[in-house]
Amino acid sequence: MNMKMRFGILLSWLAICIAPAMATNDDPFDFDNFAITDSGDADINVESVSINAGASPAAVESFDIAGIMLGMPFEDVQTLFFKDKGLYSPRKKDSIVYTIAKDWKYNLDYECRRQGIVIPAELSKCVNSLARNRGLLYASELHLERENTGETIVVYFTSNATDNLVWRVVYNNDANELEGAAEKFENQRQKKILAFWQNVLDKYGAPNAGTDKWVSTTNAYDPMMTAYYGALDLVDNGRYASDAAKNVQDARDNFQAKPYAF
Repeated sequence: MNMKMRFGILLSWLAICIAPAMATNDDPFDFDNFAITDSGDADINVESVSINAGASPAAVESFDIAGIMLGMPFEDVQTLFFKDKGLYSPRKKDSIVYTIAKDWKYNLDYECRRQGIVIPAELSKCVNSLARNRGLLYASELHLERENTGETIVVYFTSNATDNLVWRVVYNNDANELEGAAEKFENQRQKKILAFWQNVLDKYGAPNAGTDKWVSTTNAYDPMMTAYYGALDLVDNGRYASDAAKNVQDARDNFQAKPYAF
């Protein structure tokens, strides 16, 4: 194998394995083009739900919002909106938000400080670098927009510990917005809401829990969807809870404590 061929193979391997680290700032997949934020507790609602009398469980796990379904891998959603051209596009700034699970971040912070790194900026850089190298830095959110209508979608993903899958999809539009105080604006708002609700009913059928929810079971940790005036919230609380619990346990099991001896 000549030098030129070996160099070509090396470049191909680098492009596949470590492209985010080596990409230029013009590359849409450049890791440095996206935000890294601390993980926090999600604003999920796990109040008990009940199915309306005479109604059947809804197949919420098969519901989609703009083609996005619960349980889809991040790579599939990324391909759908970055490589294929659809109705929605990634927002111009920080379309992908990366996160480190809180307990893992605490572990890495401890490791970095044991190395003598204490300056905040350097400490953050050390934590992010370790997280990335160990596969602990993951795409937690994808922000999409449809410029001509003002619609937005935020897709939430579990960590790499549970395969970086969709656990929540939140859709918003301007149906409930009032453009002014005149009577005509309220009239227009009501008609926008009516049109939105009709589209919701046409796509998903009638709610089977109250007047605004579609549930697969009476367990709030199973897939469900809630509709609001101009918004939809498709969520699998159980998937999120399982991911959070696994990260807590894994971080505890892998904490690199000092080699205490007594």
